Amino acid sequence: MKTATFLAVDFGAGSGRVIAGTLSPEGQLTFKEIHRFSNSPEKRGGLMRWDFARLHSEMRAGLKKAARECDGIVGIGVDTWGVDFGLIGPEGQLVEDPICYRETVWEPMISKLETLVSPESLYARCGLQPMAINSIYRLMWMAGEGVDFSDKKILFMPDLFNYFLTGVAVNEYTMASTSGLLVAEERNWNHPLMRKAGVPFASLCPVVKPGHNLGPVTSEVARDLGLPETASVIAVGAHDTASAAAVVRFDGDTAFLSSGTWSLLGISLDEPVTTETARLSGYANEGGTEGILFLQNITGMWILQQLMGRWKEQGKTYDFPTLIHMAEEASIDTVFDVDCPEFAAAGDMDTVIREHCRARGLTVPQTDGETVRVLLQSLAARYARALRDLESVTGKAMKKLQIIGGGSRNALLNRLTEEATGLEVVAGPAEATAIGNILTQIKALGYPAPKEIIENF
Repeated sequence: MKTATFLAVDFGAGSGRVIAGTLSPEGQLTFKEIHRFSNSPEKRGGLMRWDFARLHSEMRAGLKKAARECDGIVGIGVDTWGVDFGLIGPEGQLVEDPICYRETVWEPMISKLETLVSPESLYARCGLQPMAINSIYRLMWMAGEGVDFSDKKILFMPDLFNYFLTGVAVNEYTMASTSGLLVAEERNWNHPLMRKAGVPFASLCPVVKPGHNLGPVTSEVARDLGLPETASVIAVGAHDTASAAAVVRFDGDTAFLSSGTWSLLGISLDEPVTTETARLSGYANEGGTEGILFLQNITGMWILQQLMGRWKEQGKTYDFPTLIHMAEEASIDTVFDVDCPEFAAAGDMDTVIREHCRARGLTVPQTDGETVRVLLQSLAARYARALRDLESVTGKAMKKLQIIGGGSRNALLNRLTEEATGLEVVAGPAEATAIGNILTQIKALGYPAPKEIIENF
């Protein structure tokens, strides 16, 4: 076997990067960060939108740089955050920049859908919790606003990037599973639901499984970026949570926590759990690379990111290790509910936390270190509650929690989580999403599984 290089294009809601994974003839998989860039939505035309042209340009810049620096490129895989999508017009153009999931104008669609389908029936078929971020509510709102879908294709964010690399229009399963438009057990579109909701199902594309080979990059892309014309684009676990969870070895008593802007806590199952008990527990069924990810969607590092942004505006530029040290030194026992709605919006998070605590008779943090400490304690308590719910619904006793993603580097939060849950906490890999992305490519293209994975980012 010759040396083979696989490129992971990993878009997060705050940043993106292109990572190269090189598999040696001896079976050693090593990594190199090729390109990194920022990402954030911006208000335009009254709505929060993603700057797709800039993100597409950054992806191309990363792939072009990889073509110069890496030998033997055979695969490319794209993953992003969930639920967001764009429309492709009849000439193959993006009609408008995708709307960001943090927009709120379509929230009334939740109650509207409940008048058409009961929450119990909806969960039994789709397996998702009724969260405003789910794509179905946005599509209902867009249809009500008079958007013409008749000559357009609906592509989720990674599907869009894949489309502009290959010209192939499909909807990858793990991303589609975040939409609220799938039948959980069938892993395919829920046409009866879409008819009731007024969602234009004819604009949706065929659903493909993770590992599906979309074919090589177009000759134009290969020429412009210097990529081999034989480089295949693989529909990996295109939802970043699915790619991240692909690195976890599930053995029946191990849960995972993907810790980033969001915290996703759950286990992998062969089949979805769509009972009423599961619905009431707050658990959802999302697609994984090998099965169903039965998980809770929990507010994560978003709150800390907002705090750091606010403090920077005030002239206090903390790095992450400094903040964690300040939190370790702080002594305060306050715990709050990180999933309260007021923490979902961008803004002055420091003030929001203090007012939240004051209104509930909790000890109010007075210093930045105390604020971070309170946040980390609150996250740990929330993880413990999620695990109790998980065990209750599935009947499985958990012994281990594997924390993956960037948040796994937070040693204080790991320790607080271990104390709160009573489970063994295993941290890493921090770059789980990129690694899982590349592992799916390796399997899809028929290469042997790595004998050794060296996280040398």
